[in-house]
Amino acid sequence: MKKVFVSGCYDILHAGHVQFFNEAKALGDHLTVCFASDEVLWLHKKRRPSLPQEHKLALLQSLKMVDDVVIGQNLEPGLDFKDHFLRIRPDILAVTEDDHYTELKRELCSRTGVAYRVLPKTPPRFTPISTSKIVRWIRAPQEAPLRVDFAGGWLDVPRFSRKGGFIVNCAITPLVSLKKWDYEKRSGLGGSGAWALLNGEDGVTSELDLGVGWQDPAIIQETGLCVWKSGLRPELHFKRSGGMLDGRMAVLYTDRAHDTPGIADTKRNYHLIVEAGQAAADAVMLESVEKLAEAVRMSYKAQIEEGMDPLKKPDSCLACKYCGGGWGGYAVYLFLSRNNRDEFVNAHSRAKSIEPYIKL
Repeated sequence: MKKVFVSGCYDILHAGHVQFFNEAKALGDHLTVCFASDEVLWLHKKRRPSLPQEHKLALLQSLKMVDDVVIGQNLEPGLDFKDHFLRIRPDILAVTEDDHYTELKRELCSRTGVAYRVLPKTPPRFTPISTSKIVRWIRAPQEAPLRVDFAGGWLDVPRFSRKGGFIVNCAITPLVSLKKWDYEKRSGLGGSGAWALLNGEDGVTSELDLGVGWQDPAIIQETGLCVWKSGLRPELHFKRSGGMLDGRMAVLYTDRAHDTPGIADTKRNYHLIVEAGQAAADAVMLESVEKLAEAVRMSYKAQIEEGMDPLKKPDSCLACKYCGGGWGGYAVYLFLSRNNRDEFVNAHSRAKSIEPYIKL
């Protein structure tokens, strides 16, 4: 009888594990699966198990291709299965191509005369998923806010960051979900950051991978009215609830799709952008909508200098600017009062009332 041995955390069983077990079993006649104990998982992964040990044991034992299940108790990194391995003396140790402890396992096999077999990544019969991704999916919220930015846009893009600069933005309602999205797509309201969060993904990394900034996922996860320090990664300077903006904000769709990556290298007035960010940070500290409007007007001036089309501003509007750094999408409007805001929204079919959102 040819004995095959595999080991892993197997913290949340998924179809990828089943495929691996089937392929490992095909190498011999008897398959032993070893999974890391709760103590090992805590020591090396720095987290609690997703399932109690006895539940994990029962699940693995119920799989038809698995002949025996043991629990790895050895505290040596990468070799928690070592004691069972030496006792069973398998003919083959099967691992995946992305195994993190290749050298340690190869050395153990060489020393004990066990064949070391790396199973190639065969095309899966389903979309691949990892345990960590399952955990993020479970923890993902059902709804998320979008955001408007008032000043400092582009200073969140690592290559355009300025020491001492600030980005000021606010999470907004209505909220969105995977099934309900009452805004235009590609609209400059941070939709990609919200989409990533709703799908259990790391929005900051996703945005940086696109070559743009981190402000969208940062404010969407943080919520509130926030002042961020310009830099390579999000660093919150301070935040408020955003109550000063209740009844004072609306967005208007410009009938043109928003595009940030496409204009990232456009020439722009970064001195004025930094100045606007500082003014907006001061305004949030003082809780002054009027001073925040001054900062928005500075941001808008930088956008117009860049070549964006002028926006129509009613007399009751304190200030307006394009949301986000890209042309098109939504523009945000600040008003003197709720009545002024509501009159504007009622007069424009592409306008929407928005409110600040903070998750306590």
